Amino acid sequence: MALAAVLLLTGVAKALDLPGFAAIVAEYRFLPAPLALPAAALVAGAEVALGAWLLVGMRAGRAALASAALHTIYAAWTGAALARGLRLENCGCFGVFWGRPLAFTTLGEDAALVALSLALAVFAARARP
Repeated sequence: MALAAVLLLTGVAKALDLPGFAAIVAEYRFLPAPLALPAAALVAGAEVALGAWLLVGMRAGRAALASAALHTIYAAWTGAALARGLRLENCGCFGVFWGRPLAFTTLGEDAALVALSLALAVFAARARP
């Protein structure tokens, strides 16, 4: 439930100000500027959908693996930005609403969410009859 809540909260926060979140996505300089808004919409939608999937609990193991994949992508994105020396005032984790600087702790949070997702996947696999 905690993982579902995190994904729902972050996804909704990003969706509430999609242009603002797109501006943050653009600051990472990984995508051409015209792709920032579609990418932001995709990320927000994916987080809401994944959070809802986890909340419903159907095929929880698969949902947990999808969450692990998503957070692995976030960790790679964060790590690459940090390696390039980017200094961002808002990592975008909660859209524009809870601006926190991009830092190595952000990478640690992503890694913790990967670990939590994988633990849930293992638990779900063991609980399956």
